[in-house]
Amino acid sequence: MAAKARKKTVPKPADSPFKNYTPYQPKKTEAYMSSRQQAHFRGFLQQWRLDLMEEVDRTVHHMRDEAANFPDPADRATQEEEFSIELRTRDRERKLIKKIDQTIERLDLEDYGYCDTCGVEIGLRRLEARPTATQCVDCKSLSEIKEKQLRG
Repeated sequence: MAAKARKKTVPKPADSPFKNYTPYQPKKTEAYMSSRQQAHFRGFLQQWRLDLMEEVDRTVHHMRDEAANFPDPADRATQEEEFSIELRTRDRERKLIKKIDQTIERLDLEDYGYCDTCGVEIGLRRLEARPTATQCVDCKSLSEIKEKQLRG
């Protein structure tokens, strides 16, 4: 009997925001940052940005709908703390949206996928793990070591 070909699947964590994400599988002779690769990352970044924007909208509606003036100070403090945590999360996401926009701009300029420091290819797997990366692993590691040394 002929063995059936199995499609290789990459396991994803259950709590991952990228449940429907399919890693890019380059062809053997495909050039780095080909138009297919750029389209893959552009689509992923645009979807990620859209998801974050939808989350911002949900937070606004949730805070508007759930805002209540509780007579009990403990209940009021709990609600204020929950809102504070949500707002901090949204602020981090706002900064991430800005980075995503900058990354899409780099794609438009055909500068995406190359290290800002040394100019080498960042690599598809690193970009899959951190699509907004602007440095290769070596330069980022060196940067982090220097930062640790400066902070003591």
